[in-house]
Amino acid sequence: MYYAYKYRLKPSDPHREALDRHRDICRQLYNHVLYRLNEYQEEHGETPDMTTLRSELPDLKGWWDELNDVYSKVLQTVVERLFDNLRGLSKLKEKGYGVGQLNWKPPREYRSFTFNQSGFKLNKKSGQTVLSLSKLGDIPIRLHRPIPEDAYLKQVTLKKEPTGEWFATFGVQFDHEPPAKPEHPGNVVGIDVGILKYAHDTDGMAVESLDLSEERERLEREQRKLSCKEHGSANWENQRRQVAECHAALKRKRRDFLHKLSNYYAREYDLVAVEGLNVKGMLESPSNSRNTASAAWQTFLSLLEYKCEREGTHFVAVEPDGTTKECASCGVSTDKPLWVREHSCPACGFTADRDANAAWNILSRGLTDVGVGYSESTPVETALPTGTTPVPAQRVLEAGSPSLSERVSASRAG
Repeated sequence: MYYAYKYRLKPSDPHREALDRHRDICRQLYNHVLYRLNEYQEEHGETPDMTTLRSELPDLKGWWDELNDVYSKVLQTVVERLFDNLRGLSKLKEKGYGVGQLNWKPPREYRSFTFNQSGFKLNKKSGQTVLSLSKLGDIPIRLHRPIPEDAYLKQVTLKKEPTGEWFATFGVQFDHEPPAKPEHPGNVVGIDVGILKYAHDTDGMAVESLDLSEERERLEREQRKLSCKEHGSANWENQRRQVAECHAALKRKRRDFLHKLSNYYAREYDLVAVEGLNVKGMLESPSNSRNTASAAWQTFLSLLEYKCEREGTHFVAVEPDGTTKECASCGVSTDKPLWVREHSCPACGFTADRDANAAWNILSRGLTDVGVGYSESTPVETALPTGTTPVPAQRVLEAGSPSLSERVSASRAG
């Protein structure tokens, strides 16, 4: 298992200067390697492999003295980064997208560099935890959560955010395998995601969407102020950081909500069924694309999938077509516009909340996909949803899970 652990660095002013210098040297090397790649293609008519360009690094150090100030593994990962970008372009081209060529990186677009396999270590010095980096020194780091003792630190990526803050992201590998998934899951749930209610599940719980209106209003105010500043001036740079901090606050609050919500479902259930949404296609739609982007459904589903794997929970993404139209009780499809929020089947008379009906259809398809479906009766026929318990998004942020009131009270008491 391979996971990423992200922590905030607390560098001093000299450390910041050294980090920025390393970052800029890596950026210049990236541009140089891109130049050499294009030059090689013109001379030989083919793209060189990564080993060919990486083997030029020792000779490059002979006339480029600044490269000697950066750890050798870091320089190698710069070359790997270029070829990763090339592979990304190739995959897009295979899917039919029109792609161009890689461009040189300006300072503002190259924000990170990576220590791979060696050159870094976590130490305790003077009562605080420091990240010891080759040719950079000891930088204090805030370990807000411990790294498991049985984990292997494979690499660390140092990144400077637009706010000016530095973060370290560790690639952590575990030898032990995740828990085995139960052959016959007992505690199962289907989840329908939406805009008005972020998640509606088959246990009758509806989690409200996160209210980010105050953060958005602040962001709009700061952006208006930025537009009045002279581009490139000191005031403009200060205001740009204010805007970046607003964006960072929005991102942190949203991801905190999504992490806690996905963590709850992964730990509480043996099987989680969701819709396999084409979020990218939905964002290209001219209607309601802003709310769709703000909901970050793809991020939620990605977090839920890897956490289910970590906890030994079945994760099933089902075909989304028709989950809202079909009756969860008899399977008859009924067209209904978005403003109709209740499902009422004209065939069997089954009535339920529109999203609850969709959640039961998602669960039924998920059980069928893993071979645990019911042969004659649907889940709704055996356990009809009796009601919905709305859970505010703020409760998810405060209690760490969107559980019902008694579970939240218990967690707070604990």
